[in-house]
Amino acid sequence: MSLISRIRRVLVGPPIATKHAHHERLPKIFGLPVFASDALSSVAYATEEVLLVLALAGAAALYLLMPVSYALGALMLIVGFSYYQTIHAYPKGGGTYLVSTENLGSWPGRVAGAALLIDYVLTVAVSISSGTAAIYSAFPQLQPYKVLIAVAAVTVIGLVNLRGARESGIVFALPTYTFVFCVLMVVGAAILRSFSEPSHAPPAKLPTQPEDHLWLIGPMLVLRAFAASCTALTGTEAIADGVQAFRPPEAKNAGQTLFMMIALMLTMFLGISWTAHYYGIVPMSTSQPGYMTVLAQMGAKLYGEGSWFFYLLQGATALILFLAANTAFADFPRLSSFIARDKFLPRQLMNVGDRLVFQNGIILLALVAILLLVLYHADTHSLIPLYALGVFISFTLSQAGMTIKWIREGVHDYRMFISGFGALVTFSVAIILLVTKFEEGAWMVTVAIGGLLFLFAKIRKYYDFLQREFEVSPQDRIEPVRTTALLLVPRLHKGTLKAIAYSQSLTDDCRALHVTLDPTSAEEIKREWDRLGVDMPLVILESPYRSLIEPVLEYIDQAIEDDPEAMITVIVPQGVPPKWYQALLHSNVAALLKLALGSRRNVVITNVRYFLS
Repeated sequence: MSLISRIRRVLVGPPIATKHAHHERLPKIFGLPVFASDALSSVAYATEEVLLVLALAGAAALYLLMPVSYALGALMLIVGFSYYQTIHAYPKGGGTYLVSTENLGSWPGRVAGAALLIDYVLTVAVSISSGTAAIYSAFPQLQPYKVLIAVAAVTVIGLVNLRGARESGIVFALPTYTFVFCVLMVVGAAILRSFSEPSHAPPAKLPTQPEDHLWLIGPMLVLRAFAASCTALTGTEAIADGVQAFRPPEAKNAGQTLFMMIALMLTMFLGISWTAHYYGIVPMSTSQPGYMTVLAQMGAKLYGEGSWFFYLLQGATALILFLAANTAFADFPRLSSFIARDKFLPRQLMNVGDRLVFQNGIILLALVAILLLVLYHADTHSLIPLYALGVFISFTLSQAGMTIKWIREGVHDYRMFISGFGALVTFSVAIILLVTKFEEGAWMVTVAIGGLLFLFAKIRKYYDFLQREFEVSPQDRIEPVRTTALLLVPRLHKGTLKAIAYSQSLTDDCRALHVTLDPTSAEEIKREWDRLGVDMPLVILESPYRSLIEPVLEYIDQAIEDDPEAMITVIVPQGVPPKWYQALLHSNVAALLKLALGSRRNVVITNVRYFLS
């Protein structure tokens, strides 16, 4: 086994046989952290994003936090019930992309797929940035290294996912449930203290006069705050996309996991919002000394800054926000494989690796997310405006597709009503997000979706062209091929002798080529050639400019011109040393030739390897 293979086995683990795939399925207890960590973790920053918007109108506007939170809670229930229906209608998985494609057509399906792919990339970037913020909230001296921490976190999560779904579920279960426990402890402590402490919230100032500035900006303020809160719904569709990752009965287990997720999201988000409102907690500027997130401020107020629970809360928050990226790592590769199956993405994304995961999709997601983190300096507030629009576009198309499905099947009961109402509500939210966040960066999401759709079209066009070119027609026949073998002979040695024998076994038209930089060496190889009595013409190519490649290329081009229909096999002897690093001391002519000859027709390059003992 090579050194690279050994390193890969240590990092990723040994291969898993296909017959053992059912053992890699997830039970509900592990399915929740794998597929719901994004949705659960978003409660750590969703309330803060709402408060950041409301604070623009002054402390008197903070009373709007709870109405906005209740509206989002209702939206959570609508979306949750809608996706519960999707799970049972499409138990094979595929979620939004499959529902939209089957019921609305290819174009809406591609729009939904593009929107979700972008959202998954942003999920990784936002979650990792938020987790990094939680770390330097507890340890401010680490703030200058936030990009490095974020990149390292993406790399580690990517490696864990390459090890397989079951192992990632085991790794992520403890941090996810610890975060849920800590948040419930914070909310519970706040409720208990509320019986003995008065509210710290600033008095509400209702906009009753036309000249009141809140009256003028109120509707837009509420819409922007609601749009900011919608980040809490990202990742809700993940369970519907990955139904087949659950143990049988897949649809039942996935549906129950979805209900567990919605219940926890509602409890934690409304609890955090209520606690922030009751204690009058407002967001701090990231440039402010001693910066703390809203959730960190709650932990410090209720349990004391520097207490063991404060650090447990911050640690659990950082971990769940890091691991929230796992939802994207679980679903991005799966969604990519569905789109690649329809020939809109490269086929390599369909490949299942030896650990039974879509490894190419995992690697692609990690690389794109790292690029985004570097470009935006791992700043959550810079990335948030790009977030959520894509997922609500996909929500809308998914629920519209389910509505059409129920109508076609003659189902006119509550299921059609829930899907139709869900499509209407999520479409309205998508418009709100687009309008309120357009100048902040939402326009980039629309451009990115357009770019992906263009890419989908180009890839599909090429695959259709490839299919036409490769298709065997009734008129096609297997014709005999003339072959010319050109053996490169840098000098005569044991490896060369084996290559000579191989060349002669291919065809009667064999020629040996020797590129000479020195007439003395040419004479020497001629003498050795005659001494061994090699039955093959030796062609000496002079190289006035000391290039080993150019004379060979010129000779091959001339041979192609002389007989355009012949196949030319270029044979290169190659010594294989005992140690991998010793290969650095060998000249790799074959690699250079492959690059140079890549665009020439009817040319094959073959390495005849001689293993050095």
